[in-house]
Amino acid sequence: MISPDQILLENRVTEKAATLSANLNQYTFEVAPRANRKEVARAVEKVFNVTVTKVNILIKKPKVKTDRSRKGRPGSKGGHKKAIVSLKEGDKIELV
Repeated sequence: MISPDQILLENRVTEKAATLSANLNQYTFEVAPRANRKEVARAVEKVFNVTVTKVNILIKKPKVKTDRSRKGRPGSKGGHKKAIVSLKEGDKIELV
């Protein structure tokens, strides 16, 4: 089992994430590639002392691009795994 500090890598702060947190009580985190929904839910509950109702996981695959500094040889832009966590009504996470 992975510890919570290894599961939650960072919180995502974008316009869409701010809208989700303000309107729908959903928060976005970048998570470890091996983490599943149950582990993410346990980690958020343990770290932030809230109740998680739902977890959606999205996987962004690496994108292959040509690298100008290596004379056109293909390289890749990193992919990541993202989790959108819905909280119980009344719970809130302060991300400062």
